[in-house]
Amino acid sequence: MLTGSQVGAELRPPAIAPIALDDPSLYINRETSWLEFNDRVLEEALDERNPLLERVKFIAIYGTNLDEFFMIRIAGLMQQLAAEVHKRSDDGHTPEEQLDLVSHHLRRSVARMTNCLENQLFPAMERHGIRVLAYDQLDTNTARTMRRYFEERVFPVLTPLAIDKGHPFPYISNLSISLAVELEETTPDGPITYVARVKVPGSLPRFVPVESAPRGQRWFVMLEDIIAHNMEALFPGLRVTASYLFRVTRDADLDLQEDEADDLLRAIESELRKRRFGEPVRLEVEPGMPDGLRDMVLEALELDRGDCYEVDGMMGTADLWTLVNLDEPDLHDPPFTPAIPKRLIGQTDLFALIREGDVLLHHPYESFDPVVQFVQQAANDPNVLAIKQTLYRTSGNSPVVGALVDAAENGTQVAALIELKARFDEENNIHWARMLERAGVHVVYGLANLKTHAKVTLVVRNEPDGIRRYMHFGTGNYNDKTARTYTDLSLFTCRADLGADATQLFNALTGFSKADSYEQLMVAPTSLRSGFEELIDRETAHAEAGRPSGIVAKLNAISDAGIVQRLYRASRAGVPIELIVRGMCVIRPGVLGVSETIRVRSIVGRFLEHSRMFVFTNGGDYEVFVGSADWMGRNLDRRVESVVPVLDPVLGEFIRTEILDVLLADNVKARVLRSDGGYERRRILPGEERVDAQQILLQRYQTV
Repeated sequence: MLTGSQVGAELRPPAIAPIALDDPSLYINRETSWLEFNDRVLEEALDERNPLLERVKFIAIYGTNLDEFFMIRIAGLMQQLAAEVHKRSDDGHTPEEQLDLVSHHLRRSVARMTNCLENQLFPAMERHGIRVLAYDQLDTNTARTMRRYFEERVFPVLTPLAIDKGHPFPYISNLSISLAVELEETTPDGPITYVARVKVPGSLPRFVPVESAPRGQRWFVMLEDIIAHNMEALFPGLRVTASYLFRVTRDADLDLQEDEADDLLRAIESELRKRRFGEPVRLEVEPGMPDGLRDMVLEALELDRGDCYEVDGMMGTADLWTLVNLDEPDLHDPPFTPAIPKRLIGQTDLFALIREGDVLLHHPYESFDPVVQFVQQAANDPNVLAIKQTLYRTSGNSPVVGALVDAAENGTQVAALIELKARFDEENNIHWARMLERAGVHVVYGLANLKTHAKVTLVVRNEPDGIRRYMHFGTGNYNDKTARTYTDLSLFTCRADLGADATQLFNALTGFSKADSYEQLMVAPTSLRSGFEELIDRETAHAEAGRPSGIVAKLNAISDAGIVQRLYRASRAGVPIELIVRGMCVIRPGVLGVSETIRVRSIVGRFLEHSRMFVFTNGGDYEVFVGSADWMGRNLDRRVESVVPVLDPVLGEFIRTEILDVLLADNVKARVLRSDGGYERRRILPGEERVDAQQILLQRYQTV
């Protein structure tokens, strides 16, 4: 017979062996994880199931992503190296070791990309009448036309720069393409050699159309090819013996000391001018450039050979958008019109609709127009007393910004928080800030040393029963252009508790409010980290007590060690954890005794997966959240972010079952993260239906 203490011992779960959850072996390097993400983008270019020009689009995206990676991430590692910072990453690598990992990975990846473009996509485009011709492929008449184009349009723009003892190596601007030209002069004493640099002007089209192409075909010649084959006009009296393309990437991260910046707008304008002069971080060269010439360029840029990459094909593939945007419907994804939910069809009073109940939109499957309509209706409603909005990235001719201008001109109090530090959108945001200020909008730039990344609009309205607050919470930017290609969620509500929280948030952004807690919202940098930690720990406690538990999270990235360690603890307790992470993810799933219940997948497809959603089982009483934050240190601690609970149970259930369950079932575009850090496509098992989540959602919303 068992004693009471023995019975208790029988019922207790077996003790879990202690393990150091900060062990570097439990983390994937964030830089190589990001490179794995960009490789998944490249895989879409390699996938023959995608329409041809969509495949070219993925090459353009791959190149743009890689440029930004060097300008920001590699630049940061090189700064650490220069400052002799030896701090190791969570996975145990020094900055120098991480640079070596990146270099080793990229030499294979870039070669794979150029091979895809040059040997697969360009030949496939030729079969559809789109040709990028080499200069030596031109017939006599076309070559004469290109020569005339060079003389009339290109030659006046070019500035050849000599490189010798009397002419120091010229400044090479960020992401510019240049030709290193070898020249020879014949003299009585024998030949004299020279070197010059000619910049390929970014002010002219990179792909020059051939007007004499046969009817129905589109032919182009690359601008650098035209320059290289007409170079002698720049150097009369000399013979051009050879020319070689090269391209320089520079550090483009802004270096702001905001505490010392009296005028943030002017400080950022100054830093933007410096961006072109950042330290070099990468040199790309074409194969065949002589070692001596390559070493001369590297020495002038103060780069090592490890910073040099041979590109056996087109450099600067971001310029491929010229071809991607060709009007060739058969070579693109089929067009679609974003749906308008039945509740909103013919609805002219969004405020009345929101009073009936919360509204959820899923972009781009559902139209972004109601978001614009929400701001426009507020701008022209005499009962609206105030509009407050955060703006991180917006479109070039933004109807949202136009509505804020209208509101201010109509006498409504308008406050706009414009994030001037939104990377690579700084100039655009400076333009909007000045325009809004001229219209009478109260423009603020947020909190010192914190980017404001939250997506919130607050409308304060005077109604017969008193003041009511209407809110829009988004997972994406107020950008009507990217809303056509980014998957995001919009939540409209007029719940009083969320209204109070939104008011408190804007008071913190525009004034001196020191609020650090909110009734419903989780807000960084005050309560977001602790909020997520408590939610994860609660699931751990549920699992340990034998109650239903589980976590489903969809994000863009996971790199915060504190969150990862809590997920590991939850997994060790038996919590099922499903993670949909588009980009970098430092978690090692499936590690025995650590992360056996964690599964990580990434979906890269037609639309950019940008929405953030979080579901916690909570013993069977599910809680659902949406917001702007990823599980990264910058989002949790160094930005202003907001994550909002979806309090309408019908909408919460919709997110769980109609969105996340479909994404989790994807076996076409989904890749699964292995514990070694690599990804593999999900296999379609025998008897399993083919599930392309984005395509299914697109069809579902089109037929609702």
